[in-house]
Amino acid sequence: VQLVESGGGLVQAGGSLRLSCVVSGFTYEDHAITWFRQAPGKEREGVSCISSKDGSTYYTDSVKGRFTISSDNAKNTVYLQMNSLEPEDTAVYYCAALMGDYSGSYFSPIPYDYWGQGTQVTVSS
Repeated sequence: VQLVESGGGLVQAGGSLRLSCVVSGFTYEDHAITWFRQAPGKEREGVSCISSKDGSTYYTDSVKGRFTISSDNAKNTVYLQMNSLEPEDTAVYYCAALMGDYSGSYFSPIPYDYWGQGTQVTVSS
């Protein structure tokens, strides 16, 4: 299983970026793809998740209304559209895959089986 992120960069506050996560190498019907981020000196936090069960999406409170997660199954890609970016959004963003049926918190990094290498997002004030 391989996850490859792209789309990070430097943007001014109020700007937008779209991150992509290309997923390959698995055929699990039940899975979840989640975007995490980690800022220097801080713990890794879950940002947004999309579940394959019914397409349900989840967002941490700080990004609700600003970020949108979506998937293109034909391209095996999950996107994170980030609008109205704030300096507090600066972090390395990772996508992670969780396989099989799961009923716990999608925003805990513990149950995730596979991780991408991360992409840096820097928001200047």
